[in-house]
Amino acid sequence: MTASTGLRVALMTDEIGWHTRQLQRALRARGGVGRCVDLADCEIDTRLPMGLLLPGYGRSLPDAVLVRGIAGGSFEQVTKRLTVLHALQALGVPVYNEPRALERSVDKAMTSWLLHQRGLPTPATWVGEDRARARRELVRAAAAGHGLVSKPLFGSQGKGLARVGRHGERFEPLPERPAGVAGPAGLHYLQRFLPAAVDGTPGHDWRVLVIGGRAVAAMRRVSAHWIHNVAQGAQVEPAPLTPALATLAEAAADALGLDYAGVDLMPVAEAERRAGLAPIQILEVNGVAAWRGLQKVTAFDIARALVDDLIDRKLAAARTGRPPAARDAAGQARRA
Repeated sequence: MTASTGLRVALMTDEIGWHTRQLQRALRARGGVGRCVDLADCEIDTRLPMGLLLPGYGRSLPDAVLVRGIAGGSFEQVTKRLTVLHALQALGVPVYNEPRALERSVDKAMTSWLLHQRGLPTPATWVGEDRARARRELVRAAAAGHGLVSKPLFGSQGKGLARVGRHGERFEPLPERPAGVAGPAGLHYLQRFLPAAVDGTPGHDWRVLVIGGRAVAAMRRVSAHWIHNVAQGAQVEPAPLTPALATLAEAAADALGLDYAGVDLMPVAEAERRAGLAPIQILEVNGVAAWRGLQKVTAFDIARALVDDLIDRKLAAARTGRPPAARDAAGQARRA
């Protein structure tokens, strides 16, 4: 018998599969039950006392929520789905990750700004709506000896990325709009391109998983292509979780206020270091991070760690009335 016996956790997801099965297994091991719920199916209904209706919960609410996925949609649809999470949090239901943190992480411009404000090493980024100004950024970068990467403001899995500006002997123009990527054609997110750390070898980056303020596992993603996402064909390899990687990943997750995060970091080539860049750069911070690839190269039980952190830290803090800042204290205690 465990303290979490009878715990009902809503697994917010638009896709039922390997990840949700792993979480349900881990919850059963703690005496709890995980029910998959699509935020698209949740309703705001002010005729009810709590004003919310979640499939499978009737007029009650879950004991906790773990956000595994949020379906895409129109601006209005996504806003409503996030409103459901905000409402659950306001009603005292612990939400893991919290909606405000998810909003920060899904917006690449906000992520870049928050990392910059914390003084964390991340490639120089420009975001704006003026196409002529964006073209000038390409020319300025080329004059400085490097190219840029154009990214959709909202996107994942390496979709919609394009190298622009200086590319060897070529000069690539701005894309009109990446195929299959929604968003205004007049919005441009441009980030400094980082070449492979060693010329002539497949490039790589690291994915570091942070849970409850603590980096717990890492892997290398290796690809001959400059995009290193597994969804784009990169191969995964085990990687030691060095102090440098752990420190940067934990700081990045904390900057966005995330309970758990997949942090992407990249080594910097010697020429870039001589130009003043830090040896490791933070590329992205994912608030709804997949971990199937990482689980293949580590014996660490990721789903169990997520569930344990949800129950032992997040839910326990809610039940004892500890302030949100206790997240940092809990992480420091585990590292001590």
